[in-house]
Amino acid sequence: MADSAIDRDFWNRLLRQIIKRTRRKSDAEDLLQAAYLRLIRYRESHPVDNIPGFLVKTAVNIGVDNYRRERFLSEIAPEISGGTENSPLQDEVLASRARLKRLEKGLAELSPRTREVFLMHRLESLKYREIAERFSISQSAVEKHIARAALFLTEWMEGW
Repeated sequence: MADSAIDRDFWNRLLRQIIKRTRRKSDAEDLLQAAYLRLIRYRESHPVDNIPGFLVKTAVNIGVDNYRRERFLSEIAPEISGGTENSPLQDEVLASRARLKRLEKGLAELSPRTREVFLMHRLESLKYREIAERFSISQSAVEKHIARAALFLTEWMEGW
């Protein structure tokens, strides 16, 4: 095969071989493209006598590597291995960012003490007693700051 572009029939034959070996039709095109890129890089420093064999073997090896990586990730962190299936849609990400900006503005509207008490409780998971000790105030005062912040932010975020 020359250095010219690969024709579609040749590509389809390679795809069928990869599908046959990996049994993953949905990934075959991606695997073949990745193998083709590796072929291009490899040929810069090494001769390749059997290009179809190189492409199929490389694609299968990439598929095996991907499978092993997915299996490993699912064992150590199942929430990571889900790939993009559980990923939020782009519009959901944008909406969440807009809500976060709105929440930041709402937090800025709180008095400094109320904001600090609220964030210590919500973000640092400090107990009312610990917060009261830090500010030298009563636990009841801490409860009032947190309630005031929660009520204000709930109303502030209404409709978002």
